[in-house]
Amino acid sequence: MCKFTKTSRTTQSIYLKKCNLAPNKNKVGFIYNCSVYIVGFTLKIIALFNKKLNLFVNGRKKVYPYLKENKLTSFKIIWIHVASLGEFEQGLPVIEALKQTYPKYKILVTFFSPSGYEVKKNSNVADFITYLPLDTKKNVNKFLNLVKPELVIFVKYEIWPNYLKELYSRNIPTLLIASIFNQRQIFFKSYGSFMKRSLKAFTHFFVQDENSKKLLQTIGYTNSSIGGDTRFDRVLEILDRDNQLTFIDVFKGEKQCLVAGSTWPEDEEVLVDFINTSDVALKYVLAPHTIKKEAVVKLKASITKKVILYSEMKYHNLCDYDVLIVDTIGILTKIYSYATIAYVGGGFATGLHNTLEPAVFGIPVLIGPNYSGFKEAEDLVKKKGVITINTKNDFKLLIMNLLDDSNFYKTTAVINQQYISQNSGATKKIVDFILLKILN
Repeated sequence: MCKFTKTSRTTQSIYLKKCNLAPNKNKVGFIYNCSVYIVGFTLKIIALFNKKLNLFVNGRKKVYPYLKENKLTSFKIIWIHVASLGEFEQGLPVIEALKQTYPKYKILVTFFSPSGYEVKKNSNVADFITYLPLDTKKNVNKFLNLVKPELVIFVKYEIWPNYLKELYSRNIPTLLIASIFNQRQIFFKSYGSFMKRSLKAFTHFFVQDENSKKLLQTIGYTNSSIGGDTRFDRVLEILDRDNQLTFIDVFKGEKQCLVAGSTWPEDEEVLVDFINTSDVALKYVLAPHTIKKEAVVKLKASITKKVILYSEMKYHNLCDYDVLIVDTIGILTKIYSYATIAYVGGGFATGLHNTLEPAVFGIPVLIGPNYSGFKEAEDLVKKKGVITINTKNDFKLLIMNLLDDSNFYKTTAVINQQYISQNSGATKKIVDFILLKILN
């Protein structure tokens, strides 16, 4: 039996690779389709004991009633599919641009993961938001019959063979945007012919880099262009909005501020050691990735300086405190605008979080040592706008150097700001292509 994991990308790989598939296309297709059914059945059982998988399973039961109730076939539909929250943010600039360019069209957004859908299900950025049914032939036909999209956009890694096969069969224009390909992916393996053939459904590939374009060419796909990453357009929009937070104004005052976002316990061990031992006149804002009460209480108890929680601040004078722990969600990006230096969590733990959000404000960004696979982080580490730390001592020395050496600070900060500005424009390339060649 194939093992199921959280993301669609790894799910697809497991369907095909873990089952020791031979290259015979009929056999591979048969095993893939059987695997989808097996996984679907297994998930229903596991969902009885797992809250997140329960959302995954039960959420999909509502898809077809939702589509029927909203009568999507009455509208001209542009369908955009994303795996989870990160890909949604990546697709958001395109969604917003399409709404302005094609006001007579309705936007349908589908999610694979509950972690994306549950956060954005009530968003007004799209006209319709729902889950994507599992990739069985029956589901695919039923879904497409209820939607009848005139344009389909998949974001970054979403490659579902049965959906793509049917979109190709129905001659529906389909784009893959902000995509990255690498030699390790199944499309470039000897056993990956089944997935490789799925790519023919894409009218055009908008890839993030030259290497991705060259890899596609090695397997016969020349219909690609370097579009870049739409997230750069997204973060640049942050600069144009109102980022003021009155409580941060009060807390920070005239002092410099270190903002640590999306931190894990491994990150917090380094941060807390510095906070407790440093005599630098800094204010600290910590926004943990996990805001469960027990985790937040433990973090607060580990700090020896005066510390307050966001949820407690109503009854206190914030300027009297050294450390603010943000035990809520949705305001981290605005908080980054107050940072003198930012630390982005995940580099010591499960995976690095978004470095572009603090970098856009033109400040130095610090991360842990594990950032491989995050292109923007890899780029900025090379350029020395994002700096990695491996130990508590590394962190201490780096903070002191940035605060004491104004030239070092300014050089590092400018690198980040320029990098984002130079890499913007992906959204315009995609929408211009749609205007010229698809929905003109």
